[in-house]
Amino acid sequence: MNGVHDVGGKHGFGPVFTMDNEPVFRENWEKDVFSVIGLYFASGLCPLDEFRYSIEIMDPAEYLSTPYYVHWLRAAENLSYWNGLFTEEELNERIKQIENGEKK
Repeated sequence: MNGVHDVGGKHGFGPVFTMDNEPVFRENWEKDVFSVIGLYFASGLCPLDEFRYSIEIMDPAEYLSTPYYVHWLRAAENLSYWNGLFTEEELNERIKQIENGEKK
């Protein structure tokens, strides 16, 4: 399947810019997402093909306009739903609580 995420090695997308000494993680939340996916792999909740699929189903516009670890975050969300860890409604409710400054 060729999707928006399968552009590696294709011509016409311009140069790839990299920074000297670019950090692995640009924001602290990216470390958290990386750790969560690692835990999913270690626990068996995340076979590699499901991880890739959970990224491939992202909306193409979101995929192209978001940083790398947002893709992993969407994968973590999808895998959580599929494995019954929480529902989309529960996640949205928790997001509202955090936005309102509520602590758990």
